[in-house]
Amino acid sequence: MDLQAQRRQQHKLRLSWMPWLYFVLKPRHREWAEPWQREVQDRLRELETVEIAEGCFIAPEARIFAEPGRTVRIGPGCSIAADAFVHGPVILESRVSLNARVSLDGGTVGIRIGDGTRIASGAALYAFDHGLAPDRPVRDQPVTSRGIVIGQDVWVGANAGITDGVTVGDHAVIGMGAIVTRDVPAWGIVGGSPARLLGDRRHRPRSGMPGGWEPPEPEGTP
Repeated sequence: MDLQAQRRQQHKLRLSWMPWLYFVLKPRHREWAEPWQREVQDRLRELETVEIAEGCFIAPEARIFAEPGRTVRIGPGCSIAADAFVHGPVILESRVSLNARVSLDGGTVGIRIGDGTRIASGAALYAFDHGLAPDRPVRDQPVTSRGIVIGQDVWVGANAGITDGVTVGDHAVIGMGAIVTRDVPAWGIVGGSPARLLGDRRHRPRSGMPGGWEPPEPEGTP
């Protein structure tokens, strides 16, 4: 393989791990990147029950499984990075990004993620759970599924976990490493294990990071 071919392979690898770069490619790179993506996505459609809208990026290293009855629907402008694991039923609305090593398992009810939501590296969303009855081994426990709903414009931080039955409201932020076991209100900022409400994005987030939260000043503060 000559140097130019090696550089292109490296460029593809870079896009797989940092897919946001795909959407700002220069025209000379888009000439080869768009046909490459059509090939990746057409192959996935042939093998799985997957619906993919226009303008998406899907890393060939992503693992997307959608047997009949467990459809994965990927809306316009979405991106799925390398080593992501997606098992339907899952619905990604427009411009959702799943970064490297994200895990989504829809159980039987499914996961729905709203427009513009960002799921950072290593986050895990599992829309099923096992029973805990003491009269049988864990492997023999019944499995239940209530589903997970993530709203629009949500930021789920790296290595966060969201458990079955949770709804996260629009514009919320889930801090890095948080374990979310209960619903999160719209605009809420949560963190910790188990996650608790730390604040509201509309009330003076200092830096945009959950760790930079400043509480609102008391009434009458000059």
